[in-house]
Amino acid sequence: MVEMTIVSTLLFSLVLGFVDFGYAFYQWNAATKAVQVGARLASISDPVATNLTAAAPTTTPGAPVVSGVYGPFACSYTGTTGACTNSGIFSAANFSRVFRGDTAVTNDDVCPVLAANQRPGMCHFFPGLLRSNVVITYSATGLGFQTRLGGPVPTITVNLQNRTFQFFFLKGLMGFADITMPSMLSTVTGEDMKSTWTP
Repeated sequence: MVEMTIVSTLLFSLVLGFVDFGYAFYQWNAATKAVQVGARLASISDPVATNLTAAAPTTTPGAPVVSGVYGPFACSYTGTTGACTNSGIFSAANFSRVFRGDTAVTNDDVCPVLAANQRPGMCHFFPGLLRSNVVITYSATGLGFQTRLGGPVPTITVNLQNRTFQFFFLKGLMGFADITMPSMLSTVTGEDMKSTWTP
């Protein structure tokens, strides 16, 4: 009985540890997929920083937009308030398209159920994701030309912040603390970024 007690304690710790680390691996994969989807959606939809389209210089039509000439505009939520750095004008509706996909725009963290033919957003790939975890950054990296009809061509980075790998069994059994998740960023080149995005 004493031997069984010692062995079972070790056995349960190993089994429950495998479950916890398997769940952490799932969270890693889900976060990676979410930022990839978010970057893709951000590249084909209206920019969250709405003044991006007029941010590049226009003094020399046809000249290249020099790297670093505007922004970067890093757009994110703090609580229920959205903002962009470098005086970027934040659009909650455009952020919602990236976070929720084709579903209705709402001012909360709820991830709605998709109807037929609706494109999923980041929250559909990573359950429990909050708007305050998502940062969308538009940078000038030397792409596009001055007076381009659709504005400059930004480099778009979507990454996560303030997310942790959550342990359940090991936290209770051995006092494991949650581990901060890396930023899990994904970077793409902007496309037309038109407002005529339809599902």
